Amino acid sequence: MTPYSRVNARGFWRPAVAERHMLDITDLWQPKFPIGREDRISTYGSCFAQHIGAALRGSGFRWFEAEEPPFGLSPENRKRFNYGVFTARTGNIYTTTMLLQWVDWALGHAPVPDEIWEDGGRFQDPFRPAIEPEGFDSVAELRACRQATLAAFRRSITQADVFVFTLGLTERWINARQGHEYAVCPGTAAGCFDPQAHVFAPLQVAQVLRALGEAMDKMRAVQPALRFLLTVSPVPLTATMSGKHVLVATMESKSILRTVAGQLAANRDHVDYFPSYEIINAPAFQGVFFDPNKRTVNPAGVAFVMRQFFAGLGIDPSAPGGSQPPRGTRPGQDATTGATEILCHEELLDAFAKR
Repeated sequence: MTPYSRVNARGFWRPAVAERHMLDITDLWQPKFPIGREDRISTYGSCFAQHIGAALRGSGFRWFEAEEPPFGLSPENRKRFNYGVFTARTGNIYTTTMLLQWVDWALGHAPVPDEIWEDGGRFQDPFRPAIEPEGFDSVAELRACRQATLAAFRRSITQADVFVFTLGLTERWINARQGHEYAVCPGTAAGCFDPQAHVFAPLQVAQVLRALGEAMDKMRAVQPALRFLLTVSPVPLTATMSGKHVLVATMESKSILRTVAGQLAANRDHVDYFPSYEIINAPAFQGVFFDPNKRTVNPAGVAFVMRQFFAGLGIDPSAPGGSQPPRGTRPGQDATTGATEILCHEELLDAFAKR
């Protein structure tokens, strides 16, 4: 008799994985705490986080849209102007340090830097440069719009029950003089790159862990009952500034993020981890959930991930209360699986690739 004698089948590779068809692999997530359709859920993070938000909304959960679109805005323009993508119009938040930056701004712990980018008489927000496709008419309009998003981001903390964050990157660009972080490298989506002002500053495990832990602590200070669900994006890097092969850089980055997510989930009762990264990338699934570009996740992969999510919660997404797409479901979106066209600012880096 050994301790392994008490481990059930899901703890052994042969019965749990090797002897099953890959689509029959189940029981991949046992939630630490219940999440129900009555819970108000905020979602942020990398590109893949959009699938989770869409699936929650489409399955009758109270996905929190803290920053609603103007009345009468068409579904096409909602998407174009980044409404309904995340709980507030932050754009992608790829790193834990940028999440902390948004938390500090929204909760009044730090002022928003004055930096604004101008191009041809139009103005862009360095911290969400693609939020307005043609830029803003004026600095005043940009600042007013940013303040609206900061207020919405604060509501998405103080009024939420669950905060879902998908960790995406460890590579980042910061301002060398003031230390603030950009959403993407200046000069890619907008702005102009200045080698004296813009510094590549990749994150290591301790930095990622410290920033995410601090962000959670500050959010819990204003919403003590807030629970966190962490995921790691399975989507590889579009490009790397590390000097390494992009495949190696991807695995290093995701390993760091997975380590941090696992450590926080193991050590905090109010933090859980959902294995979307493993579901898409594990050898058992043979890469079938990726598109031909070997990077973006196909609709079958999104559907499989979300089936595992709802199964873990013991919820049938097609049951009453979850079968009707709610207001704001976008054209072409599968309301149950969350399969939809994704807005991913990092993909802009592909335009700089040498062929």
